[in-house]
Amino acid sequence: MHRNATRTAVRTLACAAVPMLLVAGCSSDSGGDDSARPSPSASASSASPTPAPVKFTALPDPCKTLSGDTIGDVVPEAKKKGKNLGSKDADGYGTCLWSGLDDYQYRALTVSLKRFDSDVTLGSGSERAADYAGQQVAAVSQDEENKKVKDAPLDGVGDQATSIAFETERKDGKKTEEYREQRVVAITGNVVVTVDYEGAGFETGKTPKAEDIRENAEKAAKEAVKAVK
Repeated sequence: MHRNATRTAVRTLACAAVPMLLVAGCSSDSGGDDSARPSPSASASSASPTPAPVKFTALPDPCKTLSGDTIGDVVPEAKKKGKNLGSKDADGYGTCLWSGLDDYQYRALTVSLKRFDSDVTLGSGSERAADYAGQQVAAVSQDEENKKVKDAPLDGVGDQATSIAFETERKDGKKTEEYREQRVVAITGNVVVTVDYEGAGFETGKTPKAEDIRENAEKAAKEAVKAVK
């Protein structure tokens, strides 16, 4: 009996001396404590959230969004290939400019494309595109140099579109020229297409009609949106 008591005391001291992480090994239950192990469902719930899929993962060349015929109609005497204003991120942003002067009638057109990826902290690509489109529309009225601003929804262009008409004046030396302008902002999936079109009559040329500027801008916007694939 004395020998068994001595062995029991030695075993108790040994268990007290080992690190806390090994105490379970000194118990009579060799299986350990299962409650300390993460359950499969707990592991799955701790996985990082995945960004929502987007409709478009790339953008077309903005200078190829409009046909030569459209450029000829909208911007007479402009170079059909346009001027690519360049971007460090061609898949995320791009702008092309066409401008021409035909018998004192000046016209300029830009097509800008901006694509958004989904971000778990910022929102889906389509949500981010909608926010940016709203900013593009609001920017026209926020510019104090723009006068007679009128905006209206434009049906049949992308998922949603707004057409904004306005006027502005610019000084050229001692002369002040009156410009009529139109901006069309369209959303298609996670891409925003912004078309800016302006016209002026220099020297003996007359200021273009607001209706003509609107029709040409909307014509270009419809074609540019269809080019996003």
